[in-house]
Amino acid sequence: MRRLALRTGLRWKVSLAIAAVSTLVAVVLSLVVHNAARVSMLDNSRTVMDERVKVAQRWYEQSRVLGFGAKLDDPHLPEQLKKEAWRGQRATYLEDSGTGTPEVWASVPLRNGKVLSVHTKFQDRFAVLNDLDRVLIIGSVAVVLGGIALGVLIGDQLSRRLRKAATAARKLAEGDSEVRVRESIGGRVRDETDDLARAVDGMAEALQQRLEAERRVTADIAHELRTPVTGLLTAAELLPPGRPTELVRDRAQAMRTLVEDVLEVARLDGFAERAELQEIALAEFITRRVRAVDPDAAVNVVRDAHVSTDPRRLERIMGNLLANAARHGKPPFEVTVEGRILRVRDHGPGFPEELLKDGPSRFRTGSKDRAGTGHGLGLTIAAGQARVLGARLTFRNADPLMDSGDEADGECPGAVAVLWLPESAPTNTGSFPIIEVPD
Repeated sequence: MRRLALRTGLRWKVSLAIAAVSTLVAVVLSLVVHNAARVSMLDNSRTVMDERVKVAQRWYEQSRVLGFGAKLDDPHLPEQLKKEAWRGQRATYLEDSGTGTPEVWASVPLRNGKVLSVHTKFQDRFAVLNDLDRVLIIGSVAVVLGGIALGVLIGDQLSRRLRKAATAARKLAEGDSEVRVRESIGGRVRDETDDLARAVDGMAEALQQRLEAERRVTADIAHELRTPVTGLLTAAELLPPGRPTELVRDRAQAMRTLVEDVLEVARLDGFAERAELQEIALAEFITRRVRAVDPDAAVNVVRDAHVSTDPRRLERIMGNLLANAARHGKPPFEVTVEGRILRVRDHGPGFPEELLKDGPSRFRTGSKDRAGTGHGLGLTIAAGQARVLGARLTFRNADPLMDSGDEADGECPGAVAVLWLPESAPTNTGSFPIIEVPD
């Protein structure tokens, strides 16, 4: 069962975090302030009641008049105050149920053995506490809303910078060496995002320098080998006829082909190649070139088109695709022209998973069939030449039921290389149109 992955934006995560912290701080502070104010009011109320009972005692002892609502031997006097009176102590008592206004008592024993007591609820004072609670609630809500707004603002700014950095990094991965992540995110404030951008830029520059150095070394080695290999091939032509001579000529020719391919790959990697455009009728051109390369290959023209492209490079692409099909696939070989789309199909075991996932890789050799890892430089050169043309070269394995209707060929579905030629040709500056490839 596939696990459901929830993806949320960074700004909402930051907003929720700030809102949670703001709520916690507001609640804690509100509780602390409320409890501190309540305790202070209760202590002050007991002090006031103690003063009142002392004044009431003096009035009663001097004039036998009960003031401040005082009572003698009040039957509702709490037991704690009765015990303190028996001990001859003046005392106060707080009767707090936790729901309403607390009732405050004060008592003092008299000389005649009676107990003088006063009590009240101080409703006016505790009404102020209710007003304080309302103010605390309003303040807490304002703090939480302000925290959310601040979180959205900060998170949106950080998220925007990270999205710009991700877009620039994707362009770097696609081969745009002119892109710099730090310039893409902009801004004057330096933070961890800038450190990450500079690190990515440094890594990209180091990788580009290393790739350029490797390309130059490869090109230099191939160029230095070109002269001795040509001399070796010329010397092989002077050998007397025989089987050993044929072997030497064959190996020398193979080495010369490899050197030429390596030089071509190096030029393509340097992005220095430019297309020499001509207007051609695609179906006629492909039919003629395929017949020259492989007379047994079938050419199916679904729809013709006139395109502006480089015939030499297009011929090189088709030749490499057919040679790759002949080397790793099985006949029959089919070439289909459908407007600006060219398909080359064989009926072999199909492309390996590594090729379908990562694309052509140079210098992979050593396998006799396509199920292994050997597909040499042919597909790499074809993909590079397609890039020069502004085209797109894709690879897939054929579905025998959909592509040919032949169920008996299911064990060897065949490999399909598809070349998508652009509607507009590449410009002289080397910029290419975007080729939309359907799923």
